[in-house]
Amino acid sequence: MRGRGAGEWLTAGEIGAERLGERATLVQFSSAFCRPCQATRRVLAEVSGMVGGVAHVEVDAESRLELVRALGITSTPTVLVLDARGRVVRRAAGLPRKVDIIAALGEAV
Repeated sequence: MRGRGAGEWLTAGEIGAERLGERATLVQFSSAFCRPCQATRRVLAEVSGMVGGVAHVEVDAESRLELVRALGITSTPTVLVLDARGRVVRRAAGLPRKVDIIAALGEAV
């Protein structure tokens, strides 16, 4: 991981995935009792199912505090949109709208 914010890079191993999506990866930072996280999970799963080559990876923020701190994550849910190489192209906190996720994927692919 290099840098902070948009333009930083993450590997599959850093986010606990076997591999990144072929076209993009949606990384969701969640916590156990976060209601908006449940809704975010559904939205991201739906979008990743609609768009080929897009993976959805959920990271338990409480068990990955070092990564959370390194990325400056201050609330859950926080979603990072990575391109195929792992570069962060968009970042948003709170419950995302499906249309916003699809638009962010347009920047990643």
